Amino acid sequence: MKMRKLTIAIGLLSTLLLAGCQTAQVEDKAASGNMSAAKAANPQEAEFQKALAAAKAAQKAAAALKNEWRDTGKLIKAAESAAKKGDYAKAIKLAQDAEFQGKMAVQQAKEQENAGNPDYLYR
Repeated sequence: MKMRKLTIAIGLLSTLLLAGCQTAQVEDKAASGNMSAAKAANPQEAEFQKALAAAKAAQKAAAALKNEWRDTGKLIKAAESAAKKGDYAKAIKLAQDAEFQGKMAVQQAKEQENAGNPDYLYR
């Protein structure tokens, strides 16, 4: 019985030591510059960068179809501005709104591709 407890205790101790060493390595990397201190400090920044990239991709797709909506670019600029001020929650929301507009502009362009003009214009 004592041997089993001793084995469990040694296993737990070694696990804790390994976890501690791994944490120390992560902290060392952050301190040495391998990992940006800003990213380590604010995980929302990474989420914002992802949302911004998606918004810009949707804007580019809409522009390729010559159907970019008026406010998409404004929303992206506002999102970047909010991120510079550190308001990542607002920046993420604005970037998501811009992405939505870009996707809707693409959908609109595809749906109305062969719509043409109404007949009364030709009478």
